[in-house]
Amino acid sequence: MDGKTLARIGAIVFVAVAITATAIEMHRKDDRPIDFATRVRPVASQDPLAAELLRCSEIGEAGPRDPACLRAWAENRRRFLGQPAPAVTSAPSAPTMLFPSAPASADPIHKDSAPTNLAAPATQADPAQPEIR
Repeated sequence: MDGKTLARIGAIVFVAVAITATAIEMHRKDDRPIDFATRVRPVASQDPLAAELLRCSEIGEAGPRDPACLRAWAENRRRFLGQPAPAVTSAPSAPTMLFPSAPASADPIHKDSAPTNLAAPATQADPAQPEIR
């Protein structure tokens, strides 16, 4: 056999295999396995944070204004970055003073003092300037 004949036989076999594979694929039923990435799990089986994030993504433009969504996104960001949970601090029972070493007489607001006029001081209007042409 010469080279030309062998090349022709090889091409014919290749085309026959390609046609057979195409025919088998066309007659095959659509029994594709479910892709796990696109399969939807019920929200109840997810954690509450995922359910809240899903709700926030569904409400659209109102999401950035919703305080619950802002908290959920902050918690998601904290989990993603691997930061520890913030420590819960108790609110102080009494209000704290800014300057605890200052004497009480320096406090500008006393219950015994008379109320002061809190109106803004009157400002004098500028006189009208003649128009220069």
